[in-house]
Amino acid sequence: MAFGLVVGTAGHIDHGKTTLVRALTGHDLDALPEEKDRGITIALGFAPWDLGDQRVGVVDVPGHERLVRTMIAGAAGIDAVLLCVSALDGAMPQTREHLAILQLLGVQTGALVITMADLVDDEEMLELAVEDVKDTVKGTFLDGAPVVVTSAIDGRGLDALADVVGSFRPRDRPLDAPFRLPVDRAFQRTGFGTVVTGTTWGGRLVDGEVVQLLPGDGTARVRGIEVHGATVEEALPGRRTALNLAGIGVDDVPRGTVAAIGPVPCPQIIDVRYRHLEGLAPLDDRSPVRVLLGTAERLGRIVFATDAMEGGDTGFAQLRLDAPLPCLPGDRFVIRRPSPAETLGGGEVLDAWAPKLRVKGREVWREQLRRLEGGQRDVLLERAGEEGLPADGWTQRGGGDEPIWLGGRAFAKAVVARLKGVLLEAMAAFHEANPLSLGATRGELRRGRLGHLADKVFEDLVARLADKGQLEIDGTLMRAKGFAVAPNAAQADLQEQVFTSIVAARFEGLRPKDVHAAHPEPEVLALLRLLERDARITDIDKVGWVASDQVQALRDGLAEHFGADETLSTAAFKERFGLTRRTAIPWLEWLDAGKWTQRDGDVRRRGPRLR
Repeated sequence: MAFGLVVGTAGHIDHGKTTLVRALTGHDLDALPEEKDRGITIALGFAPWDLGDQRVGVVDVPGHERLVRTMIAGAAGIDAVLLCVSALDGAMPQTREHLAILQLLGVQTGALVITMADLVDDEEMLELAVEDVKDTVKGTFLDGAPVVVTSAIDGRGLDALADVVGSFRPRDRPLDAPFRLPVDRAFQRTGFGTVVTGTTWGGRLVDGEVVQLLPGDGTARVRGIEVHGATVEEALPGRRTALNLAGIGVDDVPRGTVAAIGPVPCPQIIDVRYRHLEGLAPLDDRSPVRVLLGTAERLGRIVFATDAMEGGDTGFAQLRLDAPLPCLPGDRFVIRRPSPAETLGGGEVLDAWAPKLRVKGREVWREQLRRLEGGQRDVLLERAGEEGLPADGWTQRGGGDEPIWLGGRAFAKAVVARLKGVLLEAMAAFHEANPLSLGATRGELRRGRLGHLADKVFEDLVARLADKGQLEIDGTLMRAKGFAVAPNAAQADLQEQVFTSIVAARFEGLRPKDVHAAHPEPEVLALLRLLERDARITDIDKVGWVASDQVQALRDGLAEHFGADETLSTAAFKERFGLTRRTAIPWLEWLDAGKWTQRDGDVRRRGPRLR
């Protein structure tokens, strides 16, 4: 038997919905004692309905105006609706409200059902009821829908209604999406434990898998699946599904919980397209609202880019909720006024990872949502900003055009272009402030606007600029492509004075403090780097700066010594080159490290580089 179609009833209280369902399916859905006592449906009711080789799931929702939120929970997962209108009363307030809600939830298929026809003797009155309901649905998705006159008492029209429902087809639901089952009921079943029911919104679930219970970090193992009342091995999209969950109690899965497999965000800030119902007073910016999505309900505020939204208008909005709400882009929602209770409008989720809307950014926000609505998924990367997204975060958002990867994180092209500009500006500012410096260290450039970047992100950004020929990497230093140090005449003269002082110190060298004592000018350090770059001086650890030709003279002297003697003592080294003990030991350690000499106990021998 084929499964898949879920049909819901809707309409005013006491318009025969539950009685009609009982006549069609043979199931009495007024199961609660209070429902039987009061004669109204309070909770959601569900029943399988076999139509030939197809099993249809029927959702019977309450019609009382105080139970609209329960009606929304039931209608959220249906494929088609039977809008029930009593032949005695015609369309009533809840008929119109349910119709508006169904439109907001994106239902696109259904039939108009005139109920209680056995209570009307006059055919003209039945015709008036038909015309009344046709007028009520003009301009809606039910405009032109089949009209079936029925009686649950004498069976009139039931076969015709079955034929109409048999022609309906389930709406498309993604099989490759995360599995989601918004829970509308949870109960204990003797011998089984906790059972939850709902309509599967997407994805696939196999018996034995572990589901997440969202929001929160709870999990449960599935140990049994029923679809439309039949035991199956897997749950697929668009079907009335019951899951037997192991290891949890009924209180752990209240209505509004989503049983999920795969990445499903649980935001408290959501960007949406919102439609404010016609005929209502304007809805002010930041008004308190009640948000109903799937079987969940949240309090929050609705934020517009304008002071208010007029009745009948559609526009972008941001929902700021009091608690996390599991949802994905494309989900439909309904907005109600908290008090007095009233349906205000609804719409579609656009961004379930939205950043908080700032007053100064409203124009950019609107433009981003326009682009996102038009299918430009790079907007989600742009909104992640300069933090980028981890690989699983980008996958969770549905991917899209290949992003730019820096340090294992995904970035929008526009964001990377901005970061490149900031880095090049920082490089230029460094050169302007330090015209004699050969370049900046990474630490000197990662201040200010780039200070928040992770190490790997910054390194990859630098590498991209170097690959494009916009930066030069010189060891630990970076500089702009083509930058060259050009001392002026006064600086060049000072540089020669510094060099002369280093030459005069011979093998004893000049430490930085000695250089600054003799030449206190602030640019001396930069001039020393230039002399080192030009190979005119060498920095000997713990000795100081030494003229490079004197370093070579020392090596030549060592070669001459080892030509006559296989070993060199520290005392002989000091005497030959006129060194003090302060510098003799550091010199020998430097020569050892450079393999010019090799230590052998208390003496040195010729190193491999001195051959």
